[in-house]
Amino acid sequence: MTGNRDMTAETDFLRPLVTVDVVILTLKDGGLQTLLMKRAAEPFRGDWALVGGYIHPEEDDDLEAAARRILGVKAGIAAPYVEQLQGFGDRRRDPRGWTVTFAYVALIASEGMMLSKGANADSVAWWPVAGSGVEPALAFDHTRILAAAVTRIRNKVEYTSLPVHLMPPCFTLTDLQRVYEQILGRPMDKSQFRRRIAEAEFLEAVPGEFRLASNRPAQLYRIRAGLSTIFFDRTI
Repeated sequence: MTGNRDMTAETDFLRPLVTVDVVILTLKDGGLQTLLMKRAAEPFRGDWALVGGYIHPEEDDDLEAAARRILGVKAGIAAPYVEQLQGFGDRRRDPRGWTVTFAYVALIASEGMMLSKGANADSVAWWPVAGSGVEPALAFDHTRILAAAVTRIRNKVEYTSLPVHLMPPCFTLTDLQRVYEQILGRPMDKSQFRRRIAEAEFLEAVPGEFRLASNRPAQLYRIRAGLSTIFFDRTI
């Protein structure tokens, strides 16, 4: 009897709502952009927000699987790279009460992407990132989450191969250098960049594949099979 009373008491505790929010980043029109959804329901109806959703109690997989499910259901996206950012939670971020969210960052190439809008969204759209934020005020604490995600990615670009996940399947080294420069906001020495990329050994040339250029054909490259993010031994 005591055991049953203890179990009942435990289920009587109020539990916070638990969600996953995903900062989806890509490169479009020469700069970093993030995907936002305009909310179709309260709270914050009509406001722009990150793509997110509840964690389902019946889900058997982990948090990353929940993040990938939400990406697919809410935006029609299967991102090649998803990274957990951090947890955010307090009683003020959501007017419905105490909530906790696990924030993730997803990187994806914009080339050939078709977006879809899921439940509770009037529309979805890419918004340019200026500094570490976007023009509209975001719902909940999503402005803070977006800023943390952009800062994380820009810091990691200095010493990892992370920008390769923003590339299409095949690309030139010039394409890749341009992506690094767009994220970091500064030019890079061509010879030094190519030496550092070669030392990291995370790319392979696509046999017989070139892109026509003004002076000579440019070799196309792709990520080596089975590799994700490579850490450089020093900043790029």
